[in-house]
Amino acid sequence: MEIREIIPQWAEGLDCAVTVCDTEATVIYMNRRSRETFARYGDVTGHSLYEYHPPKAAATIRRLLAEGASNTYSISKNGQKKVIHQTPWRREDGSVGGLVEISMVVPEEMPHYVRE
Repeated sequence: MEIREIIPQWAEGLDCAVTVCDTEATVIYMNRRSRETFARYGDVTGHSLYEYHPPKAAATIRRLLAEGASNTYSISKNGQKKVIHQTPWRREDGSVGGLVEISMVVPEEMPHYVRE
């Protein structure tokens, strides 16, 4: 399957980093913001995420792939607060095809609304 078939074109212009891997944790797509964020590593498309993550994070990636689970957390890095959401993408038959990581800069103080 070609990457153009599974990644919509609008992902390229998002104002958040989108990184996609397959079931072996090999990076198959990085949008513009993701490429800018990780430019110090060069083009990591075709490389394993495990090359760039410490053991604890690599274990989380393995678990998410095995369980088809999601993981969300926030970080502070280079003076910016970010929310990271890692979630499986699924093939047409419902099986896990890999993971998508969406990383977005958020305000330090962010409104929270309760809607019912």
